[in-house]
Amino acid sequence: MPPVHDPGRPAGAPSRSLATALSAGTVLLDGGLSNQLEAQGCDLSDALWSARLLADGPGQIEAAHTAYVRAGAQVLITASYQASWAGFRRHGIGRAEAAGLFARSVELARRAAGAVDRDVWVAASVGPYGAVTADGAEYRGRYGLTVRELERFHRPRIEALAAAGPDVLALETVPDMDEAQALLRVAGECGLPVWLSYTVSGDRTRAGQRLDEAFGLVDGDEQVVAAGVNCCDPADVDGALRTAAEVTGKPVVVYPNSGERWDAKERGWAGGATFDPGRVRAWQEAGARLIGGCCRVGPATIAELATLLGEGGGTATPAPGEG
Repeated sequence: MPPVHDPGRPAGAPSRSLATALSAGTVLLDGGLSNQLEAQGCDLSDALWSARLLADGPGQIEAAHTAYVRAGAQVLITASYQASWAGFRRHGIGRAEAAGLFARSVELARRAAGAVDRDVWVAASVGPYGAVTADGAEYRGRYGLTVRELERFHRPRIEALAAAGPDVLALETVPDMDEAQALLRVAGECGLPVWLSYTVSGDRTRAGQRLDEAFGLVDGDEQVVAAGVNCCDPADVDGALRTAAEVTGKPVVVYPNSGERWDAKERGWAGGATFDPGRVRAWQEAGARLIGGCCRVGPATIAELATLLGEGGGTATPAPGEG
């Protein structure tokens, strides 16, 4: 007898909530979408970055998601990080088509999730205001905007993504407590679970705020299923992880960069990779339950994490140039 579809859940959605899965153990995130797209030969030099491919190359996005799912990823983060109404408009895309592209970001991840016979959650990426300016401002924070102005910016993006039926909203690479507050307020209007993930430098947010204060924003917020850090140096994970666990009492999300540094002026990466998959056990012991990689962490590394975590369920297929 075929399974009965719950009309309250999108077709292809996993059988249990991400919060339930996190209460039972560790869940493996994917890695950097942009580096996998570049490995597939995509040009991401446009200000829309990977979001441009929602219009110009959706098949490439689905292929990148599929590479991560086959490597063992249990959560796919959508290609909406740098998507915005204004950004699409500058690209000559009208409002109706833009709404369709926000929805497409979720649909592509959901289709890729169907490549394996296991639960795969789709997290709709809500990147910071600084990502949309495409000038590296997400690594500085403090845009000169008020919380209310940031709410007005993020509300239509979050509404469009929520309408597409993701399993969770990823409020990610947040550099500043003001923006975190705005994102949490707007996300609270849509009813979907969220995770909040700061980008940090040392023991502070990129805007220079103390992490205990930053994580204090989610203490007691039942909509937040995990809190932590992403798009940061792997060396900054341990301290931030401990603070997130102590302050929030929630599962911690951790997905750092490779350790290479982004040069916004030159629009390129510098330095060597320092991401060590062997650290995953220590992260687990400190409270991390949602673990993966961000920029420059590809399918081969996610496959290695899957093996170490014993959560894989798929066969790793290294991306071109990896392995």
